[in-house]
Amino acid sequence: MSVKNVWIVLSMMGFAFISLITHAQTGENVDVRSGIDHQEFERLLKKYVNDQALVNYSAWKQNAADLTALDDYLKQFASNAEYPAAGNEKAISLVNAYNALVLRWILSNYPTESIWQLKDSFSGKRNEIGGRKVSLDDIEHGTLRALIGYRTHAVLVCAARSCPPLQRFAYTAEKFDEQDDTAYRAWLAREDLNKFLPNEKKVEISSIFKWFKQDFDNAGGLPNILGRYAPKSVREFAASGNYQTKYLPYDWGLNDQGSHGRHYSRAQLFFDNIFK
Repeated sequence: MSVKNVWIVLSMMGFAFISLITHAQTGENVDVRSGIDHQEFERLLKKYVNDQALVNYSAWKQNAADLTALDDYLKQFASNAEYPAAGNEKAISLVNAYNALVLRWILSNYPTESIWQLKDSFSGKRNEIGGRKVSLDDIEHGTLRALIGYRTHAVLVCAARSCPPLQRFAYTAEKFDEQDDTAYRAWLAREDLNKFLPNEKKVEISSIFKWFKQDFDNAGGLPNILGRYAPKSVREFAASGNYQTKYLPYDWGLNDQGSHGRHYSRAQLFFDNIFK
């Protein structure tokens, strides 16, 4: 076998391996106390996230007061859930916690080109919630997907350029349904993340819709979801299901306002998962 063919085979195996470890989709249930205040997190999002959903990690890391503010916000989650949140309050607290924990993890390790360059980003039980250490996978797969189903996938942001856009607000129990709709519409309106091509009878959409197909099937199927949230001009087409579906490659480069993550490649993703 030629060197070129060996490289192709190894690459295919590597990407299959990455797919398995990235989307194991397992985790434990996480409880969180009721009454957490999310206002300070919203202030930080408005300050450091721009309209393209990119984060000014460099400025944030240099601002000791705002790093402390993020840490103080996250400390609210640590205590035992003697009076646990439920329903939308539980959902929004864990969505906000997930996004804030990802931001803190990146800030602690910045500069980096991708969250995949860091060890056990998703599986590591390093985060204090409800009196115990939990992982990001516990929050997403063990809790939120069971609690709110497909609605999970527009609101969790794992610091990658192909993630749904990081909104510049904190989620609240009172407005969560509306805010989740806003997040979905913002995501599907981004032509770099999802494309609707009626003239070609084709849609090119995020790999998230493939990875979590069951969640969307449980909500009536992908055309139902796309038809609900796609831009108005293509909504009827999106709802029809009369098209070929292509899933776009996922860009795991860091969602940085600066240069980090802009040129993060599939080859780097392979090496980071095999050799880090």
